[in-house]
Amino acid sequence: MHSAAAAIFGIMIAADSMNDLPSLAQLATEGAAHGRYSRRQILMLLNFTALSRARVTVQEHPQAMSMPRQMHLGAFILGAGHHIAGWRMPGAEAGSENLDLIKRIARTAERGKFDLLFLADAVNTRPDMHPSMVLRLEPLTLLAALAMVTERIGLAATASTTYTEPYNLARYLGSIDHMSNGRCGWNIVTGAFADAAANFSRDRHPPHDERYAIAAEFVEVAKGLWDSCEDGILTMDKASGQFLDAGKMHALNHAGTYFKVKGPLNMSRPPQGYPVLIQAGASDAGRDLAGRIAEIVYAVHQDIEVARAFSSDLKRRAVGFGRSPDHIKIMPGICAIIGGTEAEAKAKLAELGECADPKVALQVLAERLGHDLTAFDLDAPVPDLPPSGVMRGHAETLTALARKENLTLRQLRNVVAASMGHRLMVGTPEQIADGLQEWFEAGAADGFNVMPPWFPGAFDDFVDHVVPILQKRGLFRQDYTGTTLRDHLGLPRPEHPLAHRVLVGSMAASG
Repeated sequence: MHSAAAAIFGIMIAADSMNDLPSLAQLATEGAAHGRYSRRQILMLLNFTALSRARVTVQEHPQAMSMPRQMHLGAFILGAGHHIAGWRMPGAEAGSENLDLIKRIARTAERGKFDLLFLADAVNTRPDMHPSMVLRLEPLTLLAALAMVTERIGLAATASTTYTEPYNLARYLGSIDHMSNGRCGWNIVTGAFADAAANFSRDRHPPHDERYAIAAEFVEVAKGLWDSCEDGILTMDKASGQFLDAGKMHALNHAGTYFKVKGPLNMSRPPQGYPVLIQAGASDAGRDLAGRIAEIVYAVHQDIEVARAFSSDLKRRAVGFGRSPDHIKIMPGICAIIGGTEAEAKAKLAELGECADPKVALQVLAERLGHDLTAFDLDAPVPDLPPSGVMRGHAETLTALARKENLTLRQLRNVVAASMGHRLMVGTPEQIADGLQEWFEAGAADGFNVMPPWFPGAFDDFVDHVVPILQKRGLFRQDYTGTTLRDHLGLPRPEHPLAHRVLVGSMAASG
């Protein structure tokens, strides 16, 4: 733990409770007067105190104070569809490089009043990868393009903390937040695939726990860089000739275990303060990181009780890090195959299965279980495998499903071909809406990451037939009420850490 953070933790223990806000403020004042804490430590404490007061009293997002709880919906865009054979369906279009298709999907999601659209990514490829992932556009570049053809929907993408630098990524994401007027989100991944290392002049892929340690520091640095400039730095006063207030620009001077970054970032503070932070780790290290920093968590669950326990655990961890449980949104993935009747929906699923490439399906399953499966008998039970160091959440969910349903390896392969391990829902629009409502009202989810099996038809079915049912039931918005992604999610804009510097200056002078 960094010394400043450790000192703040000690102060909070001395205050006996992180909810004892007057004691925290008093300790900060006394510490400044008697020189017990550094300026940075006092600023951190005052910021924590102010944010906690805001959380407890009057500065909750206006939507959260005035509206009943509603679910959040994200559109997970894979250009060839989430089913490995989705691109082969009649009327399906395909291609993660097909900009025209992706723009139309984005507009459809916005027409459906979705909170956000999401682009996954990895920095490696092979010919036998999922058709949507084998060849694809770089997602941050694509988000910038989509910002130009949408107005309200949030725009999120994956970016690795293992194979990029904080300064570069803070610039990219900050630029998208500015260009979109506050609609950017960042899915923080540590990099699941070991063969990516060879693309970045690396001899080794860091082990699981080290990747999460790198990620935690990376996010700390990125936030610090976004805070390089205080709000209102640009004055552009023609009369005086002052373009900006130089006193509101600050160097970061970070020197940590994995990164050394001076700063400042050459960009004003993003409209949202920080882009919305998204995370998907299911390991203990991943859950801790999510509890500390994530505002959306993408999850892989098949069982409602497991999903509810996962949601409760993450919200408990968030509280443990001094956060409101309402500021972390759990959004498991769902793949919906919709028909006018249940039989029609099942017929679509069967048609997809007949078109699936078994070799690609087995490779997709191998990626999620974290082990080569080519030597195993497809008609034998799913083998006992060592813990995965890759997609641990997928591996645990799929293994549990196989044990519960007594699935063979072939049967599990076919499940993954359809939904990549996420919850597969097959039925009428009413049945799909019923299933979403059940999980939402049970506390198993705050919303859902919708994963259409193919585009555009399967996504059109969801937007045109499921969303209106959710709206009629009062479970989903009729229209946007805000302009930023934080608005849609009911999340506050993070206050700049130096917002209380005047108070600190007066305290120091009084000492």
